[in-house]
Amino acid sequence: MAQVLVYVTAGSRDEALMIGRAAVESRLAACANVLPSATTSIYWWEGKVNDAEEVSLILKTRAELVERLVAAIKERHSYDCPCVVALPISGGNPQFLDWIDAETAETAEK
Repeated sequence: MAQVLVYVTAGSRDEALMIGRAAVESRLAACANVLPSATTSIYWWEGKVNDAEEVSLILKTRAELVERLVAAIKERHSYDCPCVVALPISGGNPQFLDWIDAETAETAEK
């Protein structure tokens, strides 16, 4: 199975914690990391350059769950167009990668 990291930005720590907890509780992610300090993001939105404080969230999951995870994040997120991107994991600790597989959706239900 292929594993991925899903990077998400949120408007607050509370929002990132809520999204991360929901993803793990529903077994769409094996783990959620809410990074400890806010980041200043600079971006184009509605025709102008904006900046805002955001919190980063990293979720670990299986590639086949990304579509469901993105949908679940969008249901809970306060943004009209939240940053949610999946990055493939090309290697790492085999036991950890097996753990991601074991703790996510269909595999965890067996």
